[in-house]
Amino acid sequence: MDKGKSQVITPEDKPQVLTPEEVDVVLQRLPGWKLEETKITKEFEFRDFIDSLSFLNRLVPTFELKDHHPDVHIFYNRVVFELSRYDLGGKITDRDVEIAKAIEHEFARVK
Repeated sequence: MDKGKSQVITPEDKPQVLTPEEVDVVLQRLPGWKLEETKITKEFEFRDFIDSLSFLNRLVPTFELKDHHPDVHIFYNRVVFELSRYDLGGKITDRDVEIAKAIEHEFARVK
């Protein structure tokens, strides 16, 4: 998308807030992910700092494409993701699930 052009977001494009029951079902399908307060979160471990940052950098285009910018905590050999939508009052949405799946896919690829 060009920075100079506005993007029209239709109702179908907007993240849909998940119910607590839907979040429970999602977490059963995303091993290692857990609910912490109003976020779903998971820690990933790597060999070293370079691998941690490389993993995160490979995900940036996906975050941009999906208009989702998770909280990320970077440690020497660990990266912790916290997913929720601040623009929707810190709720967990279908977009968080999409991002969690993308993170899992990338992690499986680099393991």
